[in-house]
Amino acid sequence: MKSRFSTVDIRAVIAELRHSLLGMRVNNIYDVDNKTYLIRLQKPDCKATLLLESGIRIHSTEFEWPKNMMPSSFAMKCRKHLKTRRLVSVKQLGVDRIVDFQFGSDEAAYHLIIELYDRGNIVLTDHEYLILNILRFRTDEADDVKFAVREHYPLDNAKAASPLPNLERLTEIITAAPKGEQIKRVLNPHLPYGAALIEHCLIGAGFSGSAKTDQMEGKDFERLLVALKNAEEYMETVVNFDGKGFIIQKREKKPSLEPNKPIEEILTYEEFHPFLFSQHSKCPYVEFESFNKAVDEFYSKLESQKIDLKALQQEKQALKKLENVRKDHEHRLEALHQAQEIDKVKGELVEMNLEIVDRAIQVVRSALANQIDWTEIGAIVKEAQAQGDPVASAIKELKLQTNHITMLL
Repeated sequence: MKSRFSTVDIRAVIAELRHSLLGMRVNNIYDVDNKTYLIRLQKPDCKATLLLESGIRIHSTEFEWPKNMMPSSFAMKCRKHLKTRRLVSVKQLGVDRIVDFQFGSDEAAYHLIIELYDRGNIVLTDHEYLILNILRFRTDEADDVKFAVREHYPLDNAKAASPLPNLERLTEIITAAPKGEQIKRVLNPHLPYGAALIEHCLIGAGFSGSAKTDQMEGKDFERLLVALKNAEEYMETVVNFDGKGFIIQKREKKPSLEPNKPIEEILTYEEFHPFLFSQHSKCPYVEFESFNKAVDEFYSKLESQKIDLKALQQEKQALKKLENVRKDHEHRLEALHQAQEIDKVKGELVEMNLEIVDRAIQVVRSALANQIDWTEIGAIVKEAQAQGDPVASAIKELKLQTNHITMLL
């Protein structure tokens, strides 16, 4: 299940937020939890709510999210600096999954920067990007940057757009990858497009969506370069995105106790995208009038869907246990029937050879009554068998410790 925004998602949602929210003033700020914040925006003729979740998502929402009774210190600090200020810009920093919201203008401007990668972060800065408050204090040792109050936010560290790799570089990346690795997974760390867009463009260029590195040969690398150029075009057009949103669904089979009953299916939300990519064309999906609405619907139903899926899994496990108990019961009954048949045959044989059985029992009882040693009784039986005694010959084994005689009838 998709859990966070890709670069394509970020560009699409920024384009929609610019269109719908720019020029609105901050009415209030609330926290849903320690990572999720709601910014109420309004202008004379309309109201809107912007949701920010550190490391995960940004979108406007129509869903009524539960708010903490007591606002956190971070929410209070944001209220102090952002309340009544106008949202004047929303932009992505480089091609990184970092979004900069600017409230107010010139020296009265404040920036709310949300990082949508790794563990995420939300940072409040002044107009010079001096950090006033930060959700998660950290130190980036690789770049020798400290993320803390009164430090400057490192805008220069955002990943800048880089040119598309040429044919030689592309060949080098693919040939250096482990054999059998999927091409989309190999390319994903080197490109800002995200695995879904790469897979879509691979299919468009005639590859399989799950094409492997060891399947590449000759002119395949040129076709791969064409696929990446197509992905680059998507990245450029999505900056001014004005399209629809799609939620890709997954079919889950509902378990049933009745074997002849038609299988019931439930559809669960699996992914959200601003385009209907080729790999999802045959999947069930829901179309929305905007990407924002698709994302809002996806996350608003996520918790209830998790509960439904958990209940479904519990139901499957309960039915599996019931089936195991039923099979065990059947096996026991079968074993019991077999034992009954064997006992029935034994009883019939005893009845048919009642005289020999009675004589064998009498002989053994008599020997035991005379306190003859068990080993000696066994020797006497073997001696009688050697002489061809019919009763002794019918005795196969003596189990005197358990009062049993085994006979061949």
